[in-house]
Amino acid sequence: MSTIKFHQDLKVFQKSFDVAMQIFALSKTFPKEETYSLKDQIRRSSRSVSANISEAWGKRKYEKAFVAKLTDSEGEARETQTWLQFSLACNYLNEDQFNNLNNQYNEIIGMLVVMMNHSEKWCSFNPNTKNNNG
Repeated sequence: MSTIKFHQDLKVFQKSFDVAMQIFALSKTFPKEETYSLKDQIRRSSRSVSANISEAWGKRKYEKAFVAKLTDSEGEARETQTWLQFSLACNYLNEDQFNNLNNQYNEIIGMLVVMMNHSEKWCSFNPNTKNNNG
């Protein structure tokens, strides 16, 4: 097991950040009329997944606050999946792109749920506590 010192060390953070960057790149091809609607919303929700993980890590001294921020992150991941569905329905993404991104969010959601269900393993006053690297 590896030691997690910073939120950037978490696999779930790294994965959510990478998927958000994939969405950023793909959304550059969305039509101009989507700039302040779908394009903006999908970028914001996808980035918020990582941001809430960061906040959760900073609040792990308080288990309920930690779980609440991970819950927010899960909600943002599910919102992003909905925006991906709209992107597919509007033909801004092809089916392969949609399936790839949607599956990655399913993995992220699974990782977040495991962290929430075992929050006691993550919430410790010892910053060098070993864990499963969410």
